[in-house]
Amino acid sequence: MFLRNNQLGTHFRRQAPVGQYIVDFLSIESGLVVELDGSQHHTEEGLAADKHRDRYLASQGLTVLRFSNVEVMKNLDGVLQMIEGQVQARRRASKR
Repeated sequence: MFLRNNQLGTHFRRQAPVGQYIVDFLSIESGLVVELDGSQHHTEEGLAADKHRDRYLASQGLTVLRFSNVEVMKNLDGVLQMIEGQVQARRRASKR
């Protein structure tokens, strides 16, 4: 909900395909992916899969931000500020 309607300065698509992956949220304009991770991501296998996935997404010019579901529930304002900060930083970098 908070990532829709340009509320953070860019448009995010939900459940967007990138290569063989489906990312939680994608801003093509900002080159930013936001992933919300449940407990399965905190296992050894999950961490390895995420690392591989993040390398692929980076090779496509995307920056990946990962947040746990718990972090989102307990610190939504902080999570949104971090996303908005990355949107602004990527915008400034693209103007150089």
